[in-house]
Amino acid sequence: MIGGNPGYVIKDGKKLRCGYTTGSCAAGAAKAAAMMLRGEEPDSVEIHTPAGVLLNLAVNSRRMEKDQAVCSIIKDAGDDPDVTHGMEIFARVRNRQDGRVLIAGGEGIGIITRKGFCGEVGEYAINRVPREMIRSELKKVGDLGYDVEIFAPEGVEKGKRTFNENIGIRGGISIIGSTGIVKPMSEKALLDTIFLEMDQIKLDHGTDGLLLVPGNHGEKIAREEGISLPSVKMSNYVGESIQYAYGIGFRSMTILGHVGKLSKLSIGAFNTHSRICDIRLEAFIYHLALMEAPIGFLNQVEKCLTAEEALHLCLDHGYGQVARKMESSAEEKIRRYLKDDGIEIKVTIYSMERGVCPC
Repeated sequence: MIGGNPGYVIKDGKKLRCGYTTGSCAAGAAKAAAMMLRGEEPDSVEIHTPAGVLLNLAVNSRRMEKDQAVCSIIKDAGDDPDVTHGMEIFARVRNRQDGRVLIAGGEGIGIITRKGFCGEVGEYAINRVPREMIRSELKKVGDLGYDVEIFAPEGVEKGKRTFNENIGIRGGISIIGSTGIVKPMSEKALLDTIFLEMDQIKLDHGTDGLLLVPGNHGEKIAREEGISLPSVKMSNYVGESIQYAYGIGFRSMTILGHVGKLSKLSIGAFNTHSRICDIRLEAFIYHLALMEAPIGFLNQVEKCLTAEEALHLCLDHGYGQVARKMESSAEEKIRRYLKDDGIEIKVTIYSMERGVCPC
């Protein structure tokens, strides 16, 4: 694919525009700055990405600072809800005479504080692929060598809204990207983040125990319940998350989540997104039937609009133990999924109004 358009993907029947990574921005800005050092004033630069896409990136700003050139590229994440979308990524470049390209970070680029990210503790969070892209593009401009500083003035504030703190990067954003291209709503990107957090927990705490929650509210409930295990937000990816955790050595896991999601897990759904499976009420009816609830009550449950409503109905009519049945069933489903009857699994369901169940 040639030109400034990195392409499209089809997601849920919609055509969504792809974007480009902070790594591509850094490479483009560095190349534009190197071109300025040889007397050019580029309005745009072409860079090759590992995805095989040739990007034509507009140079947003350019200036000379004595013997250094500074250029910037605006990050465009396409239709992906990326925190760094619209950020200005800068490169400050100076000529060398020994053929080497030395890359450092500056304002707004995070520092690696723990093992696990691609780099050493104390280094700037610019991972391997962007570094290779920067070196490759600069060598196309000249072979004398360059000192390169990547910086992003908005990075300190933007970094607070990313997962960086969870994986040991502080003080700014990270310059990342394995392909140079951002695919909208990429499941792979989210899973990679989840897995990286688990890797970090293993490095920091070992594999004695892990808490998995769908989102922020689960972490809040866990704190209220006195659960002090290191936690990871798994979103809807129950299967992938427990499988990865198991694969890196965790044999004790606690899963805490809202009844709307974990009711699905209780009858074997390992991706809980409503677009993939909406079987909340079916889960209630299944477990209530095993509890020998009368058909009239099952019909009442079937008319509920939400899992929360169904749970309240059960609690008010003496069937609150359905939550315990769901938890036990989910634990058994996980053991079967991992093919390990000896793994220590604890599943806890909560209600938004009544807290951990039964109430």
